[in-house]
Amino acid sequence: MWLFRMAWKNIWRNRSRTIITMAAIFFAVILSILANSLKDGVFNNLIKNVVSFYSGYVQVHKQGYWDEQILDNSFEVSQTIESRILKNPNISSLTGRLESFALSSSEELTKGCLIIGIDPERENLITSLKSKVIDGQYIKNSDLSVLLSEGLAARLKLKVNDTIVLLGQGYHGATAAGKYPIKGILKFGSPDLNDKTLFMPLPLSQDLFQAYGNITSYILSLKDTEALDATAGSLRKNLGADYEVKTWEEIMPDIRQHIKADSNNMFYVLAILYMLICFGIFGTILMMMEERKFELGMLVAIGMKKSLLIVLLLIESVLTVFAGCILGVLISIPLIYYLKIHPIKFQGETAAAYEQFGFEAIFPASTDYNIFLNQSLIVLLIGLILSLYPVYKIIRLDPINSMKR
Repeated sequence: MWLFRMAWKNIWRNRSRTIITMAAIFFAVILSILANSLKDGVFNNLIKNVVSFYSGYVQVHKQGYWDEQILDNSFEVSQTIESRILKNPNISSLTGRLESFALSSSEELTKGCLIIGIDPERENLITSLKSKVIDGQYIKNSDLSVLLSEGLAARLKLKVNDTIVLLGQGYHGATAAGKYPIKGILKFGSPDLNDKTLFMPLPLSQDLFQAYGNITSYILSLKDTEALDATAGSLRKNLGADYEVKTWEEIMPDIRQHIKADSNNMFYVLAILYMLICFGIFGTILMMMEERKFELGMLVAIGMKKSLLIVLLLIESVLTVFAGCILGVLISIPLIYYLKIHPIKFQGETAAAYEQFGFEAIFPASTDYNIFLNQSLIVLLIGLILSLYPVYKIIRLDPINSMKR
């Protein structure tokens, strides 16, 4: 116990030295937490943007649909299946879709398009489709009109209140043909969706394709997106072999690869950050050992065992590093929460480039508690490992040389 009391007095005997050492730990913790929080926040926001385009976090299809995406692999809307899906506590909402391709035309202009039959209200809860309307109005479930993506409307030279003609193949080879007024124009960040997409109420699409009562997929929204794989696994077990469950990562593997590649790049950035942290902490330790060289030599000269002196210095190091880590975490918590509520915003050409592809031009911060815990532990470990340097110096300490002025 006397070693702890002595270590505590030694820490505050030279306040400037202690404050400088704690400050190195303090800023190291804040920087590492800030870097990792922004990294996770940016990737989470990218995923949110991507799934809000179109896919949702999880999709449920009839078994075999993903390999052969045709209307013949659609299935009947079932309240029983919906209840079994919603029984999962992590599912916040679902919506059914009927998707197929057809030839769209206006006078002499034609273009292939993706037709998506939706429940407008449910769809809006998951993908915020209503917010993408840039001209006209959003559709209702009882409407006999459609929504057209901006690129498709431009290609066919159509605008709100014009009529579009659709021709394709329906359920079990039936002919699908119809003329529909355009109620609104949509703008998507994804060029692919923006160039070829048409939305219509689900009952209207079922009538067009003569797939009465059928859908091709359920789109699911999650409460906790971190539990994506666990939720998908639970759904596969509950729904059985007649249905397949696909996560957004399986639906869009290219986006997953992009995020993985960026994560690998961030690993090198963080490695450089930790290296700078090591130099910062080690510099303060070198300064401390140089200042205390006479003191340590005198203690050994008057008979203090080197083993006790090593323990004393380790206790001092642990208390200093631990205090710096605690202060760093306490200060970083309100800072990170502020950046979550008021994220860093891009301006100018960078912002325009992000928004062109449907991404928010912001750098939000993640408030996952694991970031605070993990980064403080990493810096604490770095500090403790570097604290072994004084141990090495004590072992090799020559009292006579140390007390020379």
